Amino acid sequence: MGIIVQNITGNTALVIWPKMASCADSFYSVMYHPNWNSMLASYSRKSFQKEERVPASRSSFLVENLTPLTTYIVCVTCQSANPSTDQCRVFNTLERDPASASNTKKELALGIWLTSSILLLVIAAILLYGCLQLLCRRRRERLQGQNGTSEEDHGTAWTKSTVHISEELGRQSQLMQDSEEKHPGGIQLATIIENPSACKKPAMLTSKRREQVLTTGQCSAVN
Repeated sequence: MGIIVQNITGNTALVIWPKMASCADSFYSVMYHPNWNSMLASYSRKSFQKEERVPASRSSFLVENLTPLTTYIVCVTCQSANPSTDQCRVFNTLERDPASASNTKKELALGIWLTSSILLLVIAAILLYGCLQLLCRRRRERLQGQNGTSEEDHGTAWTKSTVHISEELGRQSQLMQDSEEKHPGGIQLATIIENPSACKKPAMLTSKRREQVLTTGQCSAVN
């Protein structure tokens, strides 16, 4: 049949075959399998690891995802028929391509970076949530403490004002008692002075306090 395998790399190989008239209205089956040396030489379709269907309009297929430094067998048949010897070809893949290895490393590094970033974001979110909870709790405790202190201050001020009023009342009562003890007839004396008919002789107003007391005594004697 004249199958050709070219452009072989560590991971890919291009398979080319001549068109067959029997597959003009059908499709081609491209079958390949690694480690040909350990494979049974029966050329049965069940012996192949992979099988791809290619439209009849095409006469080539790029085999991908191969393993570097591995021996492969590839066969091309019409309509999934069992291949024969002239429909198969054995080839060996090369070492891993530097570009492919670099891409693999980049993908691995990118995956690690993404995973680390997600973990860091999750940890940061947890820490932020904990800090917010702690701040809210401290603020609540501070407000409760301020409310309790204001209530204590209000109660203390009320007590002090009550005590002060009581002391003032006691002091005024004591002064009134002292005044009554010193001037027992003070009330009657004031009444007599204010009543103009209580005294027949008018009191002589002088600038001396002694004369006022004598005049008041005389009015009292007359009564």
